[in-house]
Amino acid sequence: MNQNTVTEADLHAYVDGLLPASRRADIEAYLAARPGEAERLQTYRRQKEELRALFNPVLDEPIPSALVVRPASIRHRWLKGSQRIAAGLAIAFAGGLAGWFLHANVPASMLARGTMPAQPESIKVSALARQAAIAHVVYSPDVRHPVEIGADQEDQLVTWLSKRLGTPIRPPKLGKLGYELIGGRLLPGQSGPVAQFMYHDAAGQRLTLYVSTEQAHNSDTGFRFAQEGPVNVFYWIDGKFGYALSAGIGKAELTRIATAVYEQLEKS
Repeated sequence: MNQNTVTEADLHAYVDGLLPASRRADIEAYLAARPGEAERLQTYRRQKEELRALFNPVLDEPIPSALVVRPASIRHRWLKGSQRIAAGLAIAFAGGLAGWFLHANVPASMLARGTMPAQPESIKVSALARQAAIAHVVYSPDVRHPVEIGADQEDQLVTWLSKRLGTPIRPPKLGKLGYELIGGRLLPGQSGPVAQFMYHDAAGQRLTLYVSTEQAHNSDTGFRFAQEGPVNVFYWIDGKFGYALSAGIGKAELTRIATAVYEQLEKS
């Protein structure tokens, strides 16, 4: 294979381990001559590993009863039409997945705002943490384009995200904690847009703040901590807003930063 004919599909096959052994040497020679491309592929490889660590635990969880369809039930639904079977299974599948969301607890240092209800936390609140963790894993390792608008255009970023979310929104200042704003991006939520702000410290450690305006239905305002694979998440509800702070750092450090973020947001 001529190095000049290397395609994007070849590079992704190389990352995925699907490239024939006879062609690996050509790709490796191609990357050796292009450090930027090699760095890009290494970023993709890290994203794959982090996504695998995030979702692999689900494979060990028991199958929700909603997903177990008895033969008699199948026959009964088949008599009423195959389309109704498909619709029923799709609903059961979505409901079953929703039941696999986070198992979380409340840090003692953050209980002043409210108490955790005795009943299990709502699916919507758990979904907030998982969505934030996934967004963190997908975008934080990106070397070239981790954000859509950089911190050097913060005013433009604030105006754009505020307009899209339909409410004023501004990233907290975390410089005193050692984290500087990289920028932000717009992401799809469950029923509308959400915002993600990204920060990093001097060592390159990144954390993201995920902001949703889809939480007006939630009366549970307690703080929650969750661990999703390699990502720790601190999240809470404030009116229609849902906030989730995600990073690959320890719980104590994340609690300290989450406290500062909450205090700033309360004053804004």
